[in-house]
Amino acid sequence: MELAINSPTICAKPFVKWAGGKGQLLDTFKQYYPSTLLEGRIKRYIEPFVGGGAVLFEILQKYKIEEAFIFDINQDLINAYIVIKYDVDILVEYLFSLECKYLDLNEKARKEMYYEIRDTYNSRIFKSDQPDIERAAQFIFLNRTCFNGLYRVNRAGLFNVPHGDYKNPTICDGENLYAASSLLQRVHIFTGDYRESIKYADRYSFVYFDPPYRPINVTSSFTSYSKFDFTDEDQVKLAHFFAEMNDTGALIMLSNSDPKNENHDDNFFDELYGNFYIHRIKAKRAINSNGGRRGLVSEILVTNYKVK
Repeated sequence: MELAINSPTICAKPFVKWAGGKGQLLDTFKQYYPSTLLEGRIKRYIEPFVGGGAVLFEILQKYKIEEAFIFDINQDLINAYIVIKYDVDILVEYLFSLECKYLDLNEKARKEMYYEIRDTYNSRIFKSDQPDIERAAQFIFLNRTCFNGLYRVNRAGLFNVPHGDYKNPTICDGENLYAASSLLQRVHIFTGDYRESIKYADRYSFVYFDPPYRPINVTSSFTSYSKFDFTDEDQVKLAHFFAEMNDTGALIMLSNSDPKNENHDDNFFDELYGNFYIHRIKAKRAINSNGGRRGLVSEILVTNYKVK
């Protein structure tokens, strides 16, 4: 087994699997981006809920963005971004060692290794004032080997996803990590609430909001990526913030679930964003407790600009 090295030709993609990731929607999103982005007149990209970063990596590689600002309240996710930006060489070595060890084990031993690393990860005290390379490696390892690539913590903040059953998981994707690191040199990375993002918005900015989705119904899907729920009250606060961001002159796009999938009379988002442009697109449900209900559903995109 050889260590993957940097390749200048590879296109960077998300380095973790993430609930609600937008990789499948990138081609659709292109139809709703502001024309000024396509024309190269937008210089700054802002993403207040970065998550897996599918849109971030797409925009940095395809449009003339000079700098980007990303935020997330998930400290471990942001730590991984920072480590990839500044310490990718050491991170790749860590992950390569973990991958070699893991793949050389039988099924029982793999499971034991997974739970040992999960216990170590949960027992360590996270210090967010400096990059933690070992913790970033554990974070990526757990994401790549856990059930369904799902990130979930309990109310105590402990990662509690069980071991997944993958025959040959890619734990160390060295080429992609180096490609991501190269792109992240143009990115300012913050652990924090989405409201902090308004400090960096101006009329030359494009802002994309990808908040935790409002559940279509109480059992339909996993929408929370932290120990904190994102309630309807939080959705209302976000809509108010969207209006505040609009006052900066920035061009804004926001995605969310469409409650009309379940109840045609549910106008929750239509009323919240009634002063803006609401578009309905089709998306494939990625995580659902009811397998028989997986398939194309409607999602909404809200923009503060007309779409040509």
